[in-house]
Amino acid sequence: MRFVFFLCLCISSVSAMGINHYGWIRQDTTVIQKSLAHISAKDSLQKKVANIGGLNKSVVKSARISSFPGVSLQQYLKGQAAGVTVQEPSGEPGTEQHIFIHGTAVPLFSAKDISSSQPLIVLDGVPLISKDHPFAYDIQQYDYNRIGPATNLLAGVDPENIESIEVIKDLSEVAMYGPRAANGVILIRSKKPQAKKTISFNSYIGLATRDGVNTLNGASESNFRKPFYSQYATEEQKQNTPAYLRDSLYSIYYGPANWTDLYYKNALIYSANASLAGGSDKTNFRASLGNQRNNGVADGTGLSRYSIGFVISMKPLSWLNITTSINGSQLVRDRNRYLRDRFAEERYLPNLTNPISPNKDFYANYLGEYDKSFDKNKTNIFDGYTEFDFSFGKLNITSRFSADYNEGYRDIFYPSTLLETNSYVSNYFGYNQRLTAENIISYSFDWNNVHKLDLQAGQTLQWDTYHYNYGYAYRGSSDYIKINLLNDPKNPLTAFFSYNPNTGFLNTLMYRFLDNIQNNLISFYGKGTYSFKEKYSLSIMLRTDGSSAAQPTSRWFFSPVVSAGWNLKNDLSLQGSKISELKLHASYGRIGRVQLDDRYAAGPQYTVDIGYTGEPRVGTYSGVATLNRPYSSGWVGYNIPWAYSEQINIGGNIGFWGNRLMIAADVYSRSDKDQLIGVPAFAEYGYTQSYQAGMNINNSGIDATINANIFPSSKKLQWNSSLNINYNRNRLKSLPGGLRELVVGNRLLQVGKAVDQYWLLDNGGIYKSDAEVPVNPKTGLPLNFQGIPLKAGDAIWNDRNGDYTIDDADRILTGHSLPLVSGGFNNDFKYGNWTLGLNLYYNLDRNIINQDMAKRFDFINQESANDINSVKEVTFWEKRGNYNKYPVYNPWSSAVPYRSDQNLFLENAAFLKLRSVSVGYDLKDLLKRKRSKIDRLYVYATANNLFTLTPYTGRDPELTDYAGYDTGYGLPIPRTFTLGVKMEL
Repeated sequence: MRFVFFLCLCISSVSAMGINHYGWIRQDTTVIQKSLAHISAKDSLQKKVANIGGLNKSVVKSARISSFPGVSLQQYLKGQAAGVTVQEPSGEPGTEQHIFIHGTAVPLFSAKDISSSQPLIVLDGVPLISKDHPFAYDIQQYDYNRIGPATNLLAGVDPENIESIEVIKDLSEVAMYGPRAANGVILIRSKKPQAKKTISFNSYIGLATRDGVNTLNGASESNFRKPFYSQYATEEQKQNTPAYLRDSLYSIYYGPANWTDLYYKNALIYSANASLAGGSDKTNFRASLGNQRNNGVADGTGLSRYSIGFVISMKPLSWLNITTSINGSQLVRDRNRYLRDRFAEERYLPNLTNPISPNKDFYANYLGEYDKSFDKNKTNIFDGYTEFDFSFGKLNITSRFSADYNEGYRDIFYPSTLLETNSYVSNYFGYNQRLTAENIISYSFDWNNVHKLDLQAGQTLQWDTYHYNYGYAYRGSSDYIKINLLNDPKNPLTAFFSYNPNTGFLNTLMYRFLDNIQNNLISFYGKGTYSFKEKYSLSIMLRTDGSSAAQPTSRWFFSPVVSAGWNLKNDLSLQGSKISELKLHASYGRIGRVQLDDRYAAGPQYTVDIGYTGEPRVGTYSGVATLNRPYSSGWVGYNIPWAYSEQINIGGNIGFWGNRLMIAADVYSRSDKDQLIGVPAFAEYGYTQSYQAGMNINNSGIDATINANIFPSSKKLQWNSSLNINYNRNRLKSLPGGLRELVVGNRLLQVGKAVDQYWLLDNGGIYKSDAEVPVNPKTGLPLNFQGIPLKAGDAIWNDRNGDYTIDDADRILTGHSLPLVSGGFNNDFKYGNWTLGLNLYYNLDRNIINQDMAKRFDFINQESANDINSVKEVTFWEKRGNYNKYPVYNPWSSAVPYRSDQNLFLENAAFLKLRSVSVGYDLKDLLKRKRSKIDRLYVYATANNLFTLTPYTGRDPELTDYAGYDTGYGLPIPRTFTLGVKMEL
């Protein structure tokens, strides 16, 4: 088995290596870096070790990006690089998505934890803020969506301006980008200015198609429930059948189930981008302008992007080069109309007894009321830099100042007809800002091409600011007044009991929130790289970083990194052999991890908000400002050290027959140490937990890639095949204070186990009679679930410790929410002027909880609870999953046999997707014959998301939240068909 597994790893190791002008993927970065007009000082020095040791990088070229009709960086990277896992919880255009490089560094307990596990995104040397700061979750009751636009900030990057995307995982390169890069780095390089005048136009238009669904109505739902009522219901329970199911003549629910005519649709998608480049040898520029519209296939969703970019490079002196770049974009998003999300925003639950009608005539009435509201989402994004490069022979000095700024607006109004005569309004404005000043000096020594020494020193200052203003109000005086008027009556008591017609919303029913976080970072580093005869290389990097988010006693962190490379081909003189490349490399070191929240720097503290059950923050108590301890959020003490990532990487690559076949593999181990986690403590003082350092999580595995030019470029028919695979396993190595396990919500962290496992009851079937329930011989009492005696119709749960009580001690750690194996498989063909590309990607050894199905079967408790989990969307009337695989339990049982925290609903979510097929034709021969002024005209057609092979019985196995639960939310990822053209003058 081990040999088979190793063989699969080798065969699967095909990722990112590339072939021709049409831009596939290439593992050898030398070719790509030489093609760029500008290589930064950081890249230049890193290239020294890469050339000798053969660092394995994954680079996605522009042609593959621009032909895919996605809207975000995450979508472009799916299956394109070994070690990169992408989560796309919803097909709704512009929603947030997540990238993980070599697993997660923290347990994903909440949406806050996602931000702590994301890689650093660098656009042309500008470190981007890729997600809104999670501190806004402190004032939210639910974490379905962050307040504000909740738009994917990386959707602001125009793919038509991208030259390449490079994934950096090796610490020898990652460390150059500092503590924010502890989760890896993704480098985006834009198309550069050039002296030759070029006008480009790229555009596509296409259709996102809706999937067919099986709809339900009241009759279908009644038939679904009939076996439960006939087998278990008492006469009283039968009399309590929901009102909307009692009368089969009730046309609102028993009429045609044609709501999908208003909910799902085929949607238009299009993109248009134009650019102009030109100049002279001394000064050249590139300017671009673009627009993209992706309409969703469900619930009236969509995203529009408007983008503009300009870069100019000047060389006024032979030793001075000045480059300035500016990019701007605006994202306008039409959000879904989920009831759950609306109620979560409003912090108000109406009567949930009756669901929305499945009949489109009645559903249209609801949408008509919804149309009286508005939900305006807009995000503006700006980034840019100015760089001065001084070159004096072997001495180079680079000074750069960059800025990344984004701001989001969301204005909401819901009329009283949508909320039991209670209107609602809210307003959000927030911004994220990062300013960076960087200086790098480097010098190269060369002794007769035998000994080479490259020295580099750098200094970086980074200022981050995150801010938001948020307010909401209830009970407007009129549905025609849809803004928050602040000219309240002079007497607030009078205002509380009566409406003033000149007032929009009462001051006593307005709630305002304001927060601001600053996080500054200063860094100094030095790096030296020695190489001998292009055979051996050794590099040592020393850096120290100071963070304002660290406590005064631990303000600075020292990070050493050492790496080495060995070019065996040069050393063993293998010229003339079938082996065209043979390199080994290794690195070891550590890098600090920056705390996202500045509250840990302050030690014990107070907060200016109070809260109550179900609402984490309220601004005042009866209009009076308050100050209290952060009892619910947790105690912060002193002597909190820097968390850090310690990594070791060993790998190599080998090429045959002029690199027609390339095989690369890297074995890695990353331990994220001294991380904070909330530990139950100080309950006697009112605290729920204390934040303590000492959590250590290890991610280890192998990246493997193979690239084969089966038919090389010298042939008329060319075929490049590439496969990439990652195997990643995470383990919890330690907890604070020597703890061996820790329960956090519905999760168990246990030392030695994976942090992405589920903590579930072990289901073994159904008790068909009371006699089948085991009886405790000591007490004569039947097996119980947390004190509730089990009966016929209850689930059989494994009593693992034999105490005749089913409780947390009987739960098992099982499954993985993140895949253990993931990757992609690409095949690119070229015949004459024709091109054909196929892209597949896959996840293996991954599990998800089908919570959507658990809620469907647990209908009794869902309807009686009347909480946010009881909300029935219009998609309640959609048939999903396989009903026949679940036992007919007693849904009235107090043991809740259809609870989601059992392996009954844990499913294998492995999948293989044919993600894209692209066919294109280059009209260059026709243009030459016609002597056209058009230099290039390439037309293509693509089909995306064509099929999915999976054992999962629910919907798309990708549509899960960060914790691995399929909640039933998340709009479908559509199948799309596009026609496009790329033209250059």
